[in-house]
Amino acid sequence: MTDIQQTVYVVEDDEAVRDSLELLLKSDGKSVETFENATAFLKEYSDKMAGCIVLDIRMPGMDGMELQKKLNDKHSILPIIFVTGHGDVPMAVDAMKEGAVDFIQKPYREEALLEKIEAALAQDREQRKSLDEKQEIIRRIKTLTPREHEIMDRMIAGQANKVIAIELEISQRTVEIHRSRVMHKMGTHSLAHLVRMVLSVKDLIDAR
Repeated sequence: MTDIQQTVYVVEDDEAVRDSLELLLKSDGKSVETFENATAFLKEYSDKMAGCIVLDIRMPGMDGMELQKKLNDKHSILPIIFVTGHGDVPMAVDAMKEGAVDFIQKPYREEALLEKIEAALAQDREQRKSLDEKQEIIRRIKTLTPREHEIMDRMIAGQANKVIAIELEISQRTVEIHRSRVMHKMGTHSLAHLVRMVLSVKDLIDAR
């Protein structure tokens, strides 16, 4: 996986809190970008962003919950940690159901927030590693010819070479050659591994 620069994106309307968080995170060696409201963050958002978001749940204009929904619509995988007030726990629970990784109530201990941020950054790394692996599988699938793709689909369905040969009206030897090419291009010697690889990207392929 290509090394990526992770950044903690702080979206907080309170200037004093925002500056305090920036100072805390920089003193902990983190790369930080701050935004005074949700609209400003959304304007700068890119799917190239890596790291996590520390997001105030209550802000003037677009609040944290609305920003989360808009990011979900953009298929963002940036983990979100909501910062909530004392009476906002029900909202935080709703945010968790929508995919937020964690929340923390004000006032909070700096150590507790840093621990949650470390966990979110670790999750982001794992998600991106998994995504990279899936993109590599899709890249390999795209190298297959239409005939090889057809043979692979039948292999995954559990069809024997003899059955494939009969149904496609080709020789069994030809099936064996295509099968060998499929395994070579997909980078595996195991049919079970091939099945797991293809099934792991089925949702991504179906969504295209």
